[in-house]
Amino acid sequence: MPSTAEYETLLRDVDLRVTRPRVAVLDAVYENPHADTNSIIDVVRKDLPDVSHQAVYDVLRAFTGAGLIRHIQPPGSVARYESRVGDNHHHIVCRSCGSIADVDCAVGHAPCLTASDDHGFVIDEAEVVYRGLCPDCTAKATNDESPRKESLV
Repeated sequence: MPSTAEYETLLRDVDLRVTRPRVAVLDAVYENPHADTNSIIDVVRKDLPDVSHQAVYDVLRAFTGAGLIRHIQPPGSVARYESRVGDNHHHIVCRSCGSIADVDCAVGHAPCLTASDDHGFVIDEAEVVYRGLCPDCTAKATNDESPRKESLV
């Protein structure tokens, strides 16, 4: 994870003033990939208990606009934020618990950017959401389906 000085440099590089709430929000996003807004607020408030919801929302909006973080919202999920920007990666979402993991796009030529019909658009990003069960939920489902031994009394 980046240091405070590195966060400050990231902010200055996109012409954003360095403030304690901004550094705290950036740290929260880096430390908690795919976190929702309320989770980020909870993390930030551990160090800055007086920070308002609106301040965190404003910082997240500014960071997204500046390209420091990425806003994602898989179908059926609340908005989430991640620090992995500048590449064309995708996500896999657990149907049971909602956990999210990154999935890299193809290396080299990105076939996911080649649409069957681009309708005249210049495509520079594609968003693919895979769905399934994470390893923990798969194991739980397997255990729940296994026959139970009845005790003989």
